[in-house]
Amino acid sequence: MRSSRPKVLHKLAGKTFLERVMASVTALDPGLTAVVVHFQAEKVAAAARSYDDRVRIVQQDDRPGTGRAVQCAMDQLDRSLDPDGYVLIAASDMPLLDTNTLRGLIDHHIQAGDGATVLTVSLDDPTGYGRIIRDQDGRVLRIVEQKDATGTELAVREVNTSVYVFNVDVLRQAIKGLKDSNAQGEFYLTDALETARQSGTVGAFTAPDPLSVEGVNDRVQLASLSKKHNIRVCHELMRSGVTILDPETTWIEDGVTIEPDATILPGCFLQGHTTIASNATVGPYTTLIDAVIDQDATVERSRVQETHIGARANIGPWTYMRPGNDLAEDTKAGAFVEMKKAQIDHGTKVPHLSYVGDTHIGHDSNIGGGSITANYDGVHKNRTEIGSGVHVGAGNLFVAPVQVGDRVTTGAGTVIRHEVPDDAMVYSTNDQHTVEDWKPEWER
Repeated sequence: MRSSRPKVLHKLAGKTFLERVMASVTALDPGLTAVVVHFQAEKVAAAARSYDDRVRIVQQDDRPGTGRAVQCAMDQLDRSLDPDGYVLIAASDMPLLDTNTLRGLIDHHIQAGDGATVLTVSLDDPTGYGRIIRDQDGRVLRIVEQKDATGTELAVREVNTSVYVFNVDVLRQAIKGLKDSNAQGEFYLTDALETARQSGTVGAFTAPDPLSVEGVNDRVQLASLSKKHNIRVCHELMRSGVTILDPETTWIEDGVTIEPDATILPGCFLQGHTTIASNATVGPYTTLIDAVIDQDATVERSRVQETHIGARANIGPWTYMRPGNDLAEDTKAGAFVEMKKAQIDHGTKVPHLSYVGDTHIGHDSNIGGGSITANYDGVHKNRTEIGSGVHVGAGNLFVAPVQVGDRVTTGAGTVIRHEVPDDAMVYSTNDQHTVEDWKPEWER
């Protein structure tokens, strides 16, 4: 990946590779889960524990290879294993490896009664993958890595996915004799299959979905796999009743929920645990992060983060919703409006060019363009309270902490520093000074 970050901590559709694979494995309800770490071990271990604090962490020593990783794991965990059980081994650089594929592999292994089973896939271009070599009866003989393969072996299209199931007793024996006498100088786990074959048959299970076992080794492969996955997500949503005008430019992370009859316009990024209700319209060119969009709401050309948008609300264009906002039904936040920790009651409108932070505005109020809540005194963030039925003139400045009552009217350019009671009008009396026939100094 050419990255200071461990490969398994890179993300696809909002989740790290490691988190994705661990989720698929955890859904199988295993008796024990272990993660083998080496490069930047502390970071990977911390990420694994943050997902499942019961996970066992195994440190691989400096001797390289997948076989050595399994040897280290067995050295540490062997006493915890059921001698009549089996071990599932999976790589964490296949971010779309799913539970159904793993369950199919395990079921096949048990039903076939094999000592070991390898998950395989047939590829049009198998470059870079270990080839599955079978005998004349179709039984697995061995796996040959790309750099060690002959010309005939390189022509094989069935490849190893680096996912295996071993009977515990078979695995114990198979990893004892692993050697690093190969072009890479590594301990290959694939060599254990030849040993396993001596104590029983080695089977193979073909992955039903090639995408589920597609590995990622660089940014090009990550971009390619991300796009394939995203198109699949968009198509599934479209078949469920969601309108997505352009799946090629709409990016949807896995935690997003969209109800039927919602419409997603081009250029949208939907992230985190965003939810979009039916008949809502999002986009074009909108980013939603952990946002909740209610029915019939519209969000256009805006960025909305950790914010609730009520039914029939109208947001945008070019609105910036920072975390902590709650906009009720029939509200409006228009062009070049920024909000942060704002509670806006039903029917209230902030049409344009305003900043509303740490503020509560009652129902059916209107905030004139260019108005600002000055909430920060250099040390603390202070609240502004604006009542219901309030009409705020253009260019107002609310110096928090300050409270404005219900049904108040303010004049244009007013600076409000003190409490305003209900049913009042408030305005600033700054005199206008006009100098006629004025010329700047350089023109005199």
